[in-house]
Amino acid sequence: MPPVLNPADIYAADHAGEVAASVRNFPALVYVPNSKSDTVDVIDQKTFKIVGHFPSGGKEPQHVVPQYDMKRLWVINDLGDTATDIDPATGKRGKTIPVEDPYNMYYTPDGKFAIVVAERKQKLNFLDPQTMKLVDSVPVSCPGIDHMDFTSDGRYLIASCEFSAQVVKVDVANHKVVGTLSVEKGGMPQDVKTSPDGKVFYVADMMANGIYLIEPDSFKRIGFIATGKGAHGLYVSRDSKVLYISNRGEGSVTVLDLSTRKILTKWMIPRGGSPDMGGVSADGKQLWLSGRYHSEVYVFDTDNGKLLARIPVGKGPHGLCVYPQPGRYSLGHTGVFR
Repeated sequence: MPPVLNPADIYAADHAGEVAASVRNFPALVYVPNSKSDTVDVIDQKTFKIVGHFPSGGKEPQHVVPQYDMKRLWVINDLGDTATDIDPATGKRGKTIPVEDPYNMYYTPDGKFAIVVAERKQKLNFLDPQTMKLVDSVPVSCPGIDHMDFTSDGRYLIASCEFSAQVVKVDVANHKVVGTLSVEKGGMPQDVKTSPDGKVFYVADMMANGIYLIEPDSFKRIGFIATGKGAHGLYVSRDSKVLYISNRGEGSVTVLDLSTRKILTKWMIPRGGSPDMGGVSADGKQLWLSGRYHSEVYVFDTDNGKLLARIPVGKGPHGLCVYPQPGRYSLGHTGVFR
């Protein structure tokens, strides 16, 4: 794994202005997979207007994932067993290829493998990132595996299991599950995010209405913070100071101070909404989130939480990708960079 620039801040390469030269001239767009329409909407970040629209290339697209080298995006079609590439230099759709059960997709920190999260099949499939052919498959005992993040040294990943109220720890190099941790009974853990210092993993739980704090070495739960109904997506600010938590069940975003682990404020969406997955703009000034049950996309001003826009899109918008973003390489999902 390329060494982190600052051990106290694993997101140091993701700060505003740190956009790599290889992607710097890509148009500033947002790619929205509409899981119930089987389409992708493309939005101009400056005008908030839809400037592109195309079929996703399969059934139930869930996420748009930046490739490890950041030069390509992938639309992951869960029930279609396909992935469709996008050229972010043009915003245009490319080829569609077969991929088994791709609910989500990540990359190992050394770039050697793409990890397809096969939620339906209860597996993590390790693919050759160039050919997208299966190399190895790791079965998991917990149903509903869907989101993950990596330890600061890249040795382990911690993933949520939505339908069993558990999280799992996997040895990345050896492709082996090394631990399973149960959370709240009846819980539904969702997004996972590593703290800037790597000392804690935050795991959102939409039934517990907050986030668990998990110490990665001992793999034990060390805390819980109530954030709001339907806690779902987790996004670190460009200065690595706060964590944005989307609360899908109540139409809000909670802002957490990462140094004190105290809630700073909560942004409510006027007239309600269903904020889900998304990302932070390259300059850090905007947070973009899909409105899962409202067929719209929300844009927040990160300085004051003001809702700048709610943009109508297709049905069931989910893991939208704001692009380009700062960073040296992509670990996948909608944009986890180091």
